[in-house]
Amino acid sequence: MPQASRKISPPPMSDNISVVDLIDRYFSAYNAARLRECCQLLQQRIFQDNVTVGVSIAGALTPAGLGLGCFNPLIRAGFIDWIVSTGANLYHDIHRSLRYDLYAGRPDVDDTKLRQEGSVRIYDITLDYEALLQTDAFLRKTLRSPEFQKPMGTGEFHYLLGKYIYKLEDELGVENRSLLATAYECGVPVYTSSPGDSSIGMNVAALALEGSQLVLDPSIDVNETTALVYLARDNDGKSAAIILGGGSPKNFLLQTQPQVHEVLGLEERGHDFFVQITDSRPDTGGLSGATPSEAVSWGKVDPNELPNAIVCYTDSTIALPLMSAYSLNRCQPRPLKRLYDRRQEGIDRLKSEYKNARK
Repeated sequence: MPQASRKISPPPMSDNISVVDLIDRYFSAYNAARLRECCQLLQQRIFQDNVTVGVSIAGALTPAGLGLGCFNPLIRAGFIDWIVSTGANLYHDIHRSLRYDLYAGRPDVDDTKLRQEGSVRIYDITLDYEALLQTDAFLRKTLRSPEFQKPMGTGEFHYLLGKYIYKLEDELGVENRSLLATAYECGVPVYTSSPGDSSIGMNVAALALEGSQLVLDPSIDVNETTALVYLARDNDGKSAAIILGGGSPKNFLLQTQPQVHEVLGLEERGHDFFVQITDSRPDTGGLSGATPSEAVSWGKVDPNELPNAIVCYTDSTIALPLMSAYSLNRCQPRPLKRLYDRRQEGIDRLKSEYKNARK
């Protein structure tokens, strides 16, 4: 018998199979098996009370409805403790808060005709151009508020913005909260690694021309995210990285560990758990940080935990709903860690231990 002892012999599929049985019994090989391993690792090891879970989000996932459908339920269940996202995912999620809908379309439509009709396309998703204009107007009005008139990190920025969006959704009777409003409600800090690279950042830049004092400081974000991961080690705690897509959000989440040991000279240890959903390849340089084994060389992943590092090569819009459904069915909700409220505690701790390490 081969060393791998799991026999592939699923029973004939029934007409009332659950998502858990589908994944556990029928995802037997290739990337289906990797996705099954991701789901089982989430259930058995990652979504435990002593694990701090960071999630990076790249690709247009909220326009596809995955903010409402997946991220928000996972946040409310206590399964996501902090987030690094592209600004675009946060921006396009605000359209629904303003009661502008996004629609399923086709990727082969006539874009000239869409432009003439006042529509915008994100592959096979369409929305009204007016949604962009009204979202921009809401952002500029909100960001002129006094509490935004100072330098800050994107964690604080998104928390304050989430507060205003939460209030707006109450006023307009929006039942399904946006990602930022849900994160605000649950105390989940949300960071953007490239704050100028989205329509939110473009509106911040426009306000700077008016004399706004709002400046988004990336150094604050680097230190805060590092501090959150450093706090995760308390009381034999562990740190998990769940990566959806690649790009800047992926590296920003993973670089917290090299920041701890390479730059600050503190503990030598990587993330304990690593789950990545990607459709990129490492040999072309497009995987942005590449495989878990390569990440070990940078100190991003604990080499002793490589069995707990899984890469599934598939589309996040396929994997995330399946992972979410599996986890919500199989895992007990966790108490909210409300890491937003612990940011200063983490910074103070990091600063103190960094000073001690330099003596």
